[in-house]
Amino acid sequence: MKIGILGTGMMAGLLMPVIKKLNFEYVAVLGRRESEEKVRTLCRENGLDEYFLDYEELLGSDVDTIYVALPNDLHWEFARKALTHGKHVIIEKPVTASLAQLQDLIGTAGKQGKMIFEAMTIHYLPAYRSLKEHLHRIGDIKLMTVNYSKYSSRYDAFRAGQILPAFDPKRAGGAMMDLNVYNVHGAVGLFGKPEKVNYEANIERGIDTSGVLTMDYGTFKVCAAAAKDSNAPAACVIQGTEGCILISGPLSQMDRYQIVDNQGNMTEYRPDSQESRLYHEFVEFQRMIREHDRAGEKEMLDISLTAAGVLEEARRQAGIITEF
Repeated sequence: MKIGILGTGMMAGLLMPVIKKLNFEYVAVLGRRESEEKVRTLCRENGLDEYFLDYEELLGSDVDTIYVALPNDLHWEFARKALTHGKHVIIEKPVTASLAQLQDLIGTAGKQGKMIFEAMTIHYLPAYRSLKEHLHRIGDIKLMTVNYSKYSSRYDAFRAGQILPAFDPKRAGGAMMDLNVYNVHGAVGLFGKPEKVNYEANIERGIDTSGVLTMDYGTFKVCAAAAKDSNAPAACVIQGTEGCILISGPLSQMDRYQIVDNQGNMTEYRPDSQESRLYHEFVEFQRMIREHDRAGEKEMLDISLTAAGVLEEARRQAGIITEF
C-alpha cells in the first residue's frame, strides 16, 4: 500500500507505529503550510517518505490510497477528490457528516473502480469478532446498555463561548458524532439495522453535549449513552435469557469480555493480541485492497450506511443541523 495521510493530529500519530509494523511501500503526509515544521518533524521522527503542503500535489504523487484523518465536516470533500483522482479511500469515523454524503462517495468509488472504507476499529478487533461468535451463549437478547463518556478538554472553552469543531453543529460535532458513534457501530455490527431510534439529548447552543440513544430491535432494546460534558466509566452489558456479557472500557478499544451465565459462572475471553487497535483494521484494509475483496468491502459499507442513517435520524430528532 502506498498511502497518503491527510492530517497530523492524534489519529495520524496513532497510525505511525502501525505503519512501521506493516511496512507500507510508500507513506506521505499532508499538512498545512503554517504547520510545516510540525509536518517535517513528523516525517523525520517516523521515517516517512515525503510530505506535502498542497493536496493536488499529493494526489498527483505515487500514492494509491488516501487516509482521511481530518475534522468531520471535511471528510466528504477530501475523500471525493481522492476518488476522482483514482485513489482508494479510508476515512476516519464518522465516515461522513450525512448519509447522503456517504452514498455519494460510494457511488463515486464505484464509477472510479476504487474502494472505500470507514476506519472504525471496533469491527476488526479480535475481541469483538470473538464476541460475535459467542453471542448465542447468552440466549435470546433482551437488553444492551453501553456508555462512552469523556469530559472534553474543549468543553470549558465551549461554555466560555468559544465554538471549536468538536462542539460546532455546522461542522458535524457533538456527543453523537464524536462518541456515541462507537456505541452505534458496536450495536449495528452485532444486530444490524434497528426498527426505530429515539434520541434524547442535552442541547447547548444547538449541539448535543450529551445524550441517550435508544435503538429498538423489536424483541430487544439497545440503550447507548455518550457525553462530552461529564465523565463516566466506559462499559457495556449485553443481557440475554441465559446470561450476560460484560465489557469494560470503550468498545473501540475492547481486548476482552466476560460471559456470566444465570448460575453465576463466569468465563473470560481474551484473544491473544498485543497489537494497537488500529493495527487490525489496517491489516484488513490492505488485504481487501490487494485482493479486490468487493464482498468484504460491501459488508463493511453496509454497516457504515446503517450507522450513518441512525446518526442522522438521531440528530434530526434533537434538532441538530444535518443538512450536509
